[in-house]
Amino acid sequence: MSNFLNSVDVGAHGQRTLASQYYLSADVFSAEQSPIWENKWLCVGRILDWSKPGEFRVLTVGRESVIVLRDQQGNFQSYFNLCRHRGTRLCEADSGTLRKTIQCPYHAWTYGLDGKLVGVPDEETFTDFRREEHSLHPVACRTWEGFVWLNLSREPEPFETVFQKLLGKFTVWNLPQLVGLGRCEYNVLANWKLIVQNYSECYHCSPVHPALVKLTPSTSGGNDLVEGPFLGGYMDVSCKGGSLTLSGDACGAAVGPLAADDHQRVYYYVLFPNMLLSLHHDYVMFHTLWPLAPGRTRVICEWLFHPDTATDPQWNPQDGIKFWDQTNREDWRVSELTQLGVSSSRYQPGPYSGRESMSAAFDRHYLSVMNVS
Repeated sequence: MSNFLNSVDVGAHGQRTLASQYYLSADVFSAEQSPIWENKWLCVGRILDWSKPGEFRVLTVGRESVIVLRDQQGNFQSYFNLCRHRGTRLCEADSGTLRKTIQCPYHAWTYGLDGKLVGVPDEETFTDFRREEHSLHPVACRTWEGFVWLNLSREPEPFETVFQKLLGKFTVWNLPQLVGLGRCEYNVLANWKLIVQNYSECYHCSPVHPALVKLTPSTSGGNDLVEGPFLGGYMDVSCKGGSLTLSGDACGAAVGPLAADDHQRVYYYVLFPNMLLSLHHDYVMFHTLWPLAPGRTRVICEWLFHPDTATDPQWNPQDGIKFWDQTNREDWRVSELTQLGVSSSRYQPGPYSGRESMSAAFDRHYLSVMNVS
C-alpha cells in the first residue's frame, strides 16, 4: 500500500531554483548529453508504433541518430545509424519498412535486421577482413507497459534494476492494450527542465489554468514517489465520475479494473529524464521530451483510450484531448516566459514553496546525475 504525502508535507526545505546557466548555457546542454541522454533509459514511443516486421523509425537522441525496428521475428532491435565502413548514415528517411536488410547508400555494405554484416562488395580486396567484427553498433532496447525504451550507453544499467519501483505499479491501467486516439507535437521555446519543473507542481495552476482548477483542487492529493528518478502522485477530481475534460465528464470507458478511489484521481509521474505520464480513469496521456537546444524542446503528447472508446458513440475522446491541448499550451506559454526571464542579468535563483517540492526533488536528482554537489 502506497503512502501519499501532500507536497507541502514533503517540503522544499529552503531549496532554490537552478542557476541560469542550467537553462541557457550551450556548454551545460552539451555536458548533459553523456550522463543523461546517452546513459538513461528513454521512452521513444509505443510498441504499436511499429506494427509489423521490417518497420523502422529513425530517432534523433541528443547528438546521436538511432534506428529502431522490428526484425523478421517481430522482435525490437535498435542500432546507431551509421555504417561500419566509413560512418555513413544508413537510413535517411524518418520511417519506413525494410524487407530483410539495411544497405548503406555509399558503398552498399549490407546488414541483416539482426545487425550482422551480410554483404560487402569486393570483399576479397580487404586485408584480414572479418564480417563478424563489423556488425552494427547496438542500442539497448526494452519494452515495458506497452512502451519502447532505449539506452545508448555502452554498458546500460539493467532496465529491471532502474525501474524496480515501477514494475507492476501501472498494471491496472491496462497500458499495453490502450489505443492512441490523439497526438500533438509542440515546439516549445524553453529548456526541457523548465517543462518538467512546471509539470511537477500545481502552485501555478490557479493563475495559469482556470479551467483545470475548476475540476481538480490545486492543493489536493499526495505524492508517493518523492526522491530519485521517478517522482509524483495524484490529485483529486472534484466531480464524482468526472474527469479532466472540457465538459468535466468522463470522455471514455474505464481504461482498466481501477479501484474506486482511482476513479476520483488523476496521477502524474515524471520518469526521468524524458517521460511525463498522466493517468486518468478514462484515458492516459503521456509526453516525451526531446531537447533540441538549451532553449528549445520538442514535446510529443499522446492520448490513449480503452478500445471500446473508439467504437462506442457515447464517448467523445476529443473532450479530453482538447482540454489538455489547451492546458499544454498554457504550460508552454509560462515555460517560455520563464526561459526569457532567466536570461536576464538580474535573474537569481528564487525560493521554492512547499507546494513545489516535487520540482525541487527533480532538481536534486538532476544535479546528482550531473555530479554537481
